[in-house]
Amino acid sequence: MINIPKGTKDILPANVHKWQFIEDIARITAEGYGYREIRTPVFEHTELFRRGVGETTDVVGKEMYTFLDKGGRSVTLRPEGTAGVARAFVENGLQGGVMPFKAYYLISAFRYERPQAGRLREFHQFGAELYGAASPAADAETICFADAFLKNLGLRQVTLRINSIGCPACRKQYHEALKEYFRPHLAEMCPDCNARFEKNPMRMLDCKVEGCKAYTAGAPKMLDFLCGECREHFGTVCALLDEAGIAYTVDPSIVRGLDYYSRTVFEFTSEAAGAQGTVLGGGGYDGLLAQMDAKPTPAVGFAAGIERLLMVLEAEGAALPEASATDCYLAGLDPASRKKAFLLAEELRREGLACETDLLDRSVKAQFKYADKLGARFVAVIGEAELAAGEAEVKDMHTSSSERVAFPQLAEYLKAKQDV
Repeated sequence: MINIPKGTKDILPANVHKWQFIEDIARITAEGYGYREIRTPVFEHTELFRRGVGETTDVVGKEMYTFLDKGGRSVTLRPEGTAGVARAFVENGLQGGVMPFKAYYLISAFRYERPQAGRLREFHQFGAELYGAASPAADAETICFADAFLKNLGLRQVTLRINSIGCPACRKQYHEALKEYFRPHLAEMCPDCNARFEKNPMRMLDCKVEGCKAYTAGAPKMLDFLCGECREHFGTVCALLDEAGIAYTVDPSIVRGLDYYSRTVFEFTSEAAGAQGTVLGGGGYDGLLAQMDAKPTPAVGFAAGIERLLMVLEAEGAALPEASATDCYLAGLDPASRKKAFLLAEELRREGLACETDLLDRSVKAQFKYADKLGARFVAVIGEAELAAGEAEVKDMHTSSSERVAFPQLAEYLKAKQDV
């Protein structure tokens, strides 16, 4: 027996309706904010992620699934969605189109890391990207969109934390301040922090090693180094969120884990999510396209892991929909009746009803048991007498009552009973 690879998970028919619920809410909310779906390849040239996500990130440095194809080209299974959307935006000439450009995606992504609750090597994301608007209103609207999505799912114990990590100009001064602060402590900090010290000291603030956290907690705060323009931008974002009634906390520790972020960054967290408490995160990335040698274009977006969302929904006891049930099971008592049940089932399906019938030559008792397992509201029994009369004996499994219904009226009868 060949088992499933470590860090992957089957989504079985008994649970897939929960995933579909999240995906449906994502689509409805996104389209309400003017976003349209985009679909990009599951693998890209490795250079896209090295330049787009950033060499100093754990994603690029440790977690990517990278290999040579048969042509000797280095390709990578996407570890996140933003870089691929950025590439599609440029390559397809969308920079010259109507702005702002808004797109959302529902994807699988891949990172080689230690599997844990809500975090797998193959995982799934809902994400959204907005290009072409540099205003604070674009950041605020994106946060409102994310907030509406989580509330539409039914989550109520989620907290929004926001920060600004400035622009390249003010971040340069901040990097120097961080280096001055961390330099005396490097010997006590982890190898990753030592490697990040020269390349991108802000990454040190995101270190999860307990010994490093003692030093990062006292590090200088980016908010104290914002230039006037970035300070005004962040202040306007906060004011718009206040006016929109979106509750938040300013948290200077948020830096996000990918190099392309700039200015506004944000996270929605939940204690129900366990140690890795973020359920949705995002921010601005005005420099991303420039890193990819494309025309600089302001951008902002977010992404949420669907596995994590589902885990938090269940932990909060949020109302999740039941799996869709069969409307009617057609039970045939003999070969001729089974044939009629088969044909009637096809007619009812064409009328938009979910129907099942016997495919295993079960006894009538076994057919009723199977109908019950399917959650069928009605069972239409057809035997020799019913076949001769052109009728089915329709039993309501909720009330145990039954009625004779002519074959031509069966679809109309079942539809009328659906909402009763």
